[in-house]
Amino acid sequence: MMRPTRLLLGALLLAAASAQAQPAEFAACLSGLRAPARAAGVQDASFERFTQGLQPDMSVVDKLNVQPEFSTPIWDYLAGLVDDERIAEGRAQLQRHADTLARVQQRFGVDPATVVAVWGVESNFGQSFGKYPLVQALGTLACNGRRQAYFRTEFFSALRILQAGHVAPERLVGSWAGAFGHTQFMPSTFERLAVDFDGDGRRDLMDNTADALASTANFLARAGWQDGQPWGFEVKLPAGFPTSGEGRRTKRAMGEWTRRGLLRVDGSPLPAEAGPAGLMTPAGATGPAFLVLRNFDAIYSYNAAESYGLAIAHLADRLRGGGPFVTPWPTDDPGLSRAQRRELQGLLLLRGHDIGEADGMLGEKSRAAIRVEQARLGQPATGRGGLLLLKALQPR
Repeated sequence: MMRPTRLLLGALLLAAASAQAQPAEFAACLSGLRAPARAAGVQDASFERFTQGLQPDMSVVDKLNVQPEFSTPIWDYLAGLVDDERIAEGRAQLQRHADTLARVQQRFGVDPATVVAVWGVESNFGQSFGKYPLVQALGTLACNGRRQAYFRTEFFSALRILQAGHVAPERLVGSWAGAFGHTQFMPSTFERLAVDFDGDGRRDLMDNTADALASTANFLARAGWQDGQPWGFEVKLPAGFPTSGEGRRTKRAMGEWTRRGLLRVDGSPLPAEAGPAGLMTPAGATGPAFLVLRNFDAIYSYNAAESYGLAIAHLADRLRGGGPFVTPWPTDDPGLSRAQRRELQGLLLLRGHDIGEADGMLGEKSRAAIRVEQARLGQPATGRGGLLLLKALQPR
């Protein structure tokens, strides 16, 4: 039988050999991409310049292949994205960029609150762009892991963006999967829909707020946004209303919803002039219910998740002065705002948990600490940070 020390030595040698082989394999892959890049419009000189010395970042492959172990309830998702901090900052941005946003609406027909809501959710108004150099991240994904064909297309798009001089190479950073800028466009989306709104000859989503806001409006307009129409609204369902088979895609005339007994959540009639709408109940029939129209579908196209679309739509409503949803979420443990999440992390730090900075992001270290505290308190050890745990840890 092989001794454990020999097993460990063998594993270390194998890992070292793999680490040495990876750059060579990556370099060979990049070399093989030169011809298809040229066919896609990337000049040889550009390819050489922007990939010279490029090393793979295998952490992005790990992120691509990992299966999420923690599912976020929608009330947690919305509590973190549409909180008092983001609403206050969004209203300040509406004032700060009022002239630009008015011109954006005039040109593209998308209202300022919706554009600013996308900006707030995507990058916290330009405060969180992501840290990954796009050429490195996309080059790595073009040569490793799943969906290489897709990422090669995005890799070539990123190289063309640099080749055209829209963004400086050192500024082209974003998410591990390639989204970048104030409102997180993928490179191919940038090439299709980004606009040079200030006329300086460059489409710059990193350092030019006007270009970013206008590009977002252009995206929504091209996705079918209808100026002056709502995204939808919260509704009140009759007792026992059957929701099976209903959804965002199952559009029915407003008159039919009226005949089936739906009302606006305040008890007023549905707007007869509104177009076809689908019934969305993201937490089941006992939680908030929404009739969503064509403009919700335009928001959904930005990031194909109904929870995301609802966050954008709700934040836009709050920026216009609207209130929170009337119907409560079906939980006895509501989600936490970012300020409350920072408070929770501070309490975990005080109890000796090594979770890093109290940044309001409940990552794996925070969730591990939460599980310990939940077990100590006799709560289910789910790793979820909710209001019940926060209150239990607060000083008496």
